[in-house]
Amino acid sequence: MPALGAQPAPKPASAVESANGMVVSASTIASQVGRDVLANGGNAVDAAIATGFALAVTYPTAGNIGGGGFMVIRFPDGRATTIDFRERAPVAATPSMFTDSTGNYSARLHHGSHKAVGVPGTVAGFDLAHQKYGKVTWAKLVDPAARMADTGFMVPVGLAASLGSPRLQERLAAYPATMAAYYRAGKPYAAGERMVLSDLGNTLSRIRDLRRDGFYKGTTAHLITAEMRKNGGLITEQDLLAYEAKERAPVRGIFKGYDVITMPPPSSGGVAMIEMLNILEGLDLKGAGHNSPQYVHWLAESMRRAFRDRAIHLGDPDFTKPPVDRLTSKAYGTRLRSTIDANKASPSSPADVTQGYESDETTHYSVVDKDGLAVSVTYTLEAGYGLGAVVEGAGFLLNNEMGDFNGKPGLTDSTGLIGTAPNVASPGKRMLSSMSPTIVAKDGKLVAVVGSPGGRTIINTVLQVVLNLIAFDMPAQLAVNAPRLHHQWLPNAITVEREGFDAATLDALRAKGHVVRIGSQQGTAHSIVIDARTGKKLGAADPRDRDAGAIGH
Repeated sequence: MPALGAQPAPKPASAVESANGMVVSASTIASQVGRDVLANGGNAVDAAIATGFALAVTYPTAGNIGGGGFMVIRFPDGRATTIDFRERAPVAATPSMFTDSTGNYSARLHHGSHKAVGVPGTVAGFDLAHQKYGKVTWAKLVDPAARMADTGFMVPVGLAASLGSPRLQERLAAYPATMAAYYRAGKPYAAGERMVLSDLGNTLSRIRDLRRDGFYKGTTAHLITAEMRKNGGLITEQDLLAYEAKERAPVRGIFKGYDVITMPPPSSGGVAMIEMLNILEGLDLKGAGHNSPQYVHWLAESMRRAFRDRAIHLGDPDFTKPPVDRLTSKAYGTRLRSTIDANKASPSSPADVTQGYESDETTHYSVVDKDGLAVSVTYTLEAGYGLGAVVEGAGFLLNNEMGDFNGKPGLTDSTGLIGTAPNVASPGKRMLSSMSPTIVAKDGKLVAVVGSPGGRTIINTVLQVVLNLIAFDMPAQLAVNAPRLHHQWLPNAITVEREGFDAATLDALRAKGHVVRIGSQQGTAHSIVIDARTGKKLGAADPRDRDAGAIGH
């Protein structure tokens, strides 16, 4: 979570090796918690749960118990499943809930009010994963985070820089409970100082002792609903009681003989990524050269087409029927490939469907245990620090995930608002997401665990890491370090990371008709790759995340 203008961390040249298990996350402290679970007999699901709860303490920009996300699990025998713990809309939600008294769309209501809070899913998702696939006792997985919140932890450099940002302080100042939790007398913590989060520790202790009931019932539920009543939010105790995480079959694709296992709707990421891989499979990517003008052109054109389909077709599968099989078929990829001109950018008309808002502030972590059980988790509060509001007395940050629903039915314009039917708010509905936790295998053997934060750029970041590994045979750390780019149909532009694309490449892209923009860093793809020769786990923490760490045992 680098502060604005902060210098990026030096890029490591090689991954961390381990003969047994590996955890890679945005917080070295949280990775250590997960690693200790593996070293003490827990499996990868256990370690993923413990890491997730620890991130709720040490990585508040996105680590959470007040948000939601997705988990992809691949078992050593090749079977795979997913856990959907995406937030849900409260019963009182309506398609037009983000309009003001005059009927006009309100960005403040959509993203910056307690009406933007979805019913949290993280605790229920971890509980379901543990019940079905965990090995050690639940209390042992939650207790490290509860103790760390209660007794304190040393603030790492990235967190200190993030909380020290004047822009963030101005935003969080609207919420006294947040300022009391994350600042001392209104002043940010310095790196190395001890931060104690007592209210969060008490909430985690209730979760430790009562499992999901420690969050969705009793004291914590009362505190959440009191926060809602006080601030005009919609979540009731019945909404909390009714929340359920769901186990869903993964979306699967094949690219050059590799199996790609990823998240189905309500994530759009898996469908879009497999659609792009199918388009790109018939092109000579390696011959074009990594990040060459031709390669970038092909990537951008595949992204353009997949993101258009994302907006038109994808939403919560419990409310709509997205054509997943058609969108991920080889035949459809072949047809889309035939529409690409190798020398000319395609148009993206403002009359076509545009994309809605989705914050860049998410987090991803990867876990593999000694037996080859692999877990890929991406979860979020939506914006950095979510709504910015800490639940008074409960100590955790609320999400503003309702902002991922469309703003208003039929409201689609060139600014990025979208009003297509599959993703309008409805009671109990899960909002569309780009989160793309992914696992790659070949010939029945685990190859890699990949994922990233970054809003809509998530899909393209994960795509490029997978391509770096498969199409270009890059070593694990270099595949994660490599410069990235993004295109999302509209706005009709390629955005490239500031470092890594030379002027001649950008000029050649412009000559093909592309609009090219220089952006900041894109994603943080904390990944694990299995060395095909030795079987060692190679943990590649993304250097774009200042506090990240890969820790094996």
